[in-house]
Amino acid sequence: MENLGGLTTKEAQELQKKFGFNELAEKKQSAAGNLVRLFFSPISLMLLAAAGLSFFDQKTFDGAFILVLLLINVGVSVWQEAKADDAIAKLNDQLKSLVKVRRDGNWQDLPTRELVAGDVVQLAAGEVVPADGHLTQDSNVSVSEAALTGESLPKEKKVGDWLFSGSFITTGIAVMAVTAIGPNTKFGKTVSAVETTAKKSFLEEDIIRISKFLSVLSLAGTVIITTVFFWEKVPLPELLTLGLSLIIAGIPVSLPTVMTLIIALGVLELSKKQAVVRRLSALEDLAKVDLLLTDKTGTLTKNQIVVSQMAPAGEFSDRDLMLAAYLASFKDERSLISLAIGQKFQAAEIKVENPQVLAFTPGDSVNKRTAATVKLAGKTYEVTAGAPQVIAALCDAKINPLAGARTIAVAQKVDGKFKLVGLLGLSDEVRPEAAEVMAFLAANQIEVAMVTGDNRTIAADIGRQLAIPGSQIVTKDQLEKLDWDNLDINFFRQTQAFAEIYPEDKLALVRRAKKFFTVATNGDGINDLPAVKEANVGIAVANAVSALKATADIVLLANGIAVIKDAIIEGRKIFSRLYTYSLYRLSESFRLIVTIVILGLIFRTYPLTPLQIILIALLNDIPIISLATDRVANTLSPAKINVRSRFVLSSLFGLAGVANSLLLFTLMYSGWHLAWPIIQTAYFLKLTVSGHLLIYVAHTKERWWRWLPSRPVIAATTITQLAASIAVFFGLFMPAALPLSLILFVWLWSLLWMQITELAKAAYRS
Repeated sequence: MENLGGLTTKEAQELQKKFGFNELAEKKQSAAGNLVRLFFSPISLMLLAAAGLSFFDQKTFDGAFILVLLLINVGVSVWQEAKADDAIAKLNDQLKSLVKVRRDGNWQDLPTRELVAGDVVQLAAGEVVPADGHLTQDSNVSVSEAALTGESLPKEKKVGDWLFSGSFITTGIAVMAVTAIGPNTKFGKTVSAVETTAKKSFLEEDIIRISKFLSVLSLAGTVIITTVFFWEKVPLPELLTLGLSLIIAGIPVSLPTVMTLIIALGVLELSKKQAVVRRLSALEDLAKVDLLLTDKTGTLTKNQIVVSQMAPAGEFSDRDLMLAAYLASFKDERSLISLAIGQKFQAAEIKVENPQVLAFTPGDSVNKRTAATVKLAGKTYEVTAGAPQVIAALCDAKINPLAGARTIAVAQKVDGKFKLVGLLGLSDEVRPEAAEVMAFLAANQIEVAMVTGDNRTIAADIGRQLAIPGSQIVTKDQLEKLDWDNLDINFFRQTQAFAEIYPEDKLALVRRAKKFFTVATNGDGINDLPAVKEANVGIAVANAVSALKATADIVLLANGIAVIKDAIIEGRKIFSRLYTYSLYRLSESFRLIVTIVILGLIFRTYPLTPLQIILIALLNDIPIISLATDRVANTLSPAKINVRSRFVLSSLFGLAGVANSLLLFTLMYSGWHLAWPIIQTAYFLKLTVSGHLLIYVAHTKERWWRWLPSRPVIAATTITQLAASIAVFFGLFMPAALPLSLILFVWLWSLLWMQITELAKAAYRS
C-alpha cells in the first residue's frame, strides 16, 4: 500500500488549472443564465410584444409602463429563484462525496470534484467509482455496473482491469489509478444525461395539466373577442395588444416561481432537521405515501450493538468463544458486529500478538457469515462467525438462537471439520423517539412494516416494543412459499415485520406493494439499493454507503427515524399549498377571462384597457407567490387530488366571481349611467380586491375567519389591494380617477360577495 505512486498537491493543482474540475460532480446555473431564460420565456416575449404594439400605436406611456412591469416581474423571479438555488446548493454541499486520494505520499480524504487524471484512489465496498481508471491493487473486488450497462450481476475485477465512473464497489477494497474524469469518462455523457433528467411528481404533472387548460381557455377567449372586435373595425395594433393582454392574464405566469419557492421552503425546513432532499419532487410524493417499509438497524434502533450474552458450546470456554469470534471478524473493520465483538474481546483482556491473516472473506447479506484463516502463536485457526442457520448447516448441528437478542454462531475447524464453539447474543437498543414516530404514522393512516435481515425472534421483539401494527411476522422461507401474484393489500396491512430478508426479497416486496400503495422505504447498505431506487420515495439513513446516498431521493444526516415524520409533514404542507394555488388559479382565470369575454360581446368594447389587464395579472402574482409561505393545517391522511371536487369548487368560485362582476357592471352602466372610463376603473378595482379576497376563502376548508392565511400572505394581499385603491383614487395608470365613495362601495361589494362565495363553499362541503 505504501508504494502506490500518486500525485503531489502541486501537480494536482496544475492539472486542475489546465483541465478544470470534474464537471459531472458539480454543476451550477449562473444568475445571468436565469436572467436570459426569464427574458426569453413565452410570457416575457408576449409582454415585450404588448409594449412594442403600444409604442407602435403611439401609446408611449402604456408601452413604457409594461416594460417596467416586465423588469419588476423578471427581477423578482430571478431574486426568488436565486435564493432557492443557493439554498439547495448549500444543502447539496453537505452530500458532496469524499474519496480517499494518495497525495504527497499520504492518503487524504478529498472532494470527488478535485480528482484529476493521474491520481491514485482507494475505494471500499459501497463507494461509487468517481472516475475511469484501472485497478493497481485489489482485495476480493467486485463491481456493479448495472447503472451503466444494465448488467444485473456484479463483475469480479483483478489488477489491470478497468473501473468506470458511475459504477460502485460491491465487495472488497480497490486501489485505482485515475485516467479520465467527468465528461471524458467512457460513460460521462450518458451519466450527465441521466443526472439532468428530472422526475416529475404526480402533483407537478397535475399543475402542468392545469396550466395547459388555462392556456387553452385564454386562447379560446382571445380568439372569440378578437373575432368580434375585428368586425367592429378595431385598429389592428389595439386588437393585438388586447389579445396579448388577455393571454397574459389567463396563463399562470407565476407557476415556476411559486412551485420553486414552495418546494424550496419545504427543503429548507427539513435541512434544519438534518435531512437533504436530492429529488425535490420527492417531497410532494411523500405527501401521498401510505406504506413505509422501514429498515431496523440504525433507524428504529440506535445501531450501537454490544455483545450482551455468551453461550459457549461443549468443551469450549468463554475465552475460546471470544478468541474464535475475534479472529473470524477483526479484519472486517467496517462491520458493526465486528466492532462489538472487538470491544467485548478487549474488555475480556485476552492477549494476542501479531495475528497473521492468511485468508479472509467478509460477510454480506447473501452468505451471512465471515470466514478467516489466521496464524497466531504458531497455530493456524480456521474460524467463521455468522447467522445461526448458516453455521448450523456448516457444522451439521442444531442451533437454538438466544432469546431476546440477535444470535451470532461461531465455529472453528477441528480435525478438518467445523465445530460449534458457541453463541454470542447481540443487542441493539430501540431509539427513544421510534415509538412516537410509529404512533404518528398510525394516526396519519400510514401503514408500517419492518424489513430486516434479523431472525423472527428479534423482529417480533422490536415490533412489540414499538407497537407496530400487524399480527404476523413473515420470514424469507414463508415468502418463498407465497403466490406473489395473488398477494393482496391485506397481506401488507397484517404484517408487522418481514424477517431474515435478502435484498431481492425487499425489492420484490416494494414492487408488489406499489400495486396497492405509494411506498417509501429506507436503508443503509448496498443490499438496500435496488429497493430504495424502486420505491416511490427512497430514503438513505445517516450511515448509508455512498452508492445508496447517490440513489436515494432523501438523505438523512441524523440517526433515527424522527426526520421521516418531519418529512411527511412537510410533504403534506407542500401538497396543500400547491393544491390551494391550483384551486385559486383556476377560479381566478375562469372569472377574469369569462367576464371580459361576456362583457365584450354584450357591449362591443373593452371592459378593461389592455394596461389594466396586464396590471391585474402582475398584481395577482404578488399574493400568489406569497402562497409559498401559507399557513396550512396538518392533515391526518395521505394526500390525494380529488379532481372532481376541485373542479366543482373552482367552478363555484369562478361563477360567483362572474355573477358579481356582471351585476356590478350592469349597475354602474345601466343603473347609475356612469362614464365609461369611470366604469373601467371601478371594474379594475373590483377585480383586484375580490380576486385577492378569494385567497382567504379558497386556502382552507374551514370558514375563512377561523383559519386565516400566514402573515406574508395577509401582508401581500393587503399591500396589493391598497396599491390598487390608491391607483384608482389618484387615477394612476387608469382611464379616470374614482371618488372615495365609489371606492368604498366597491370594497363593500367585494366583501359582501366574499361571504356569498364562502356560503357556496360551505354548502358544497356539507
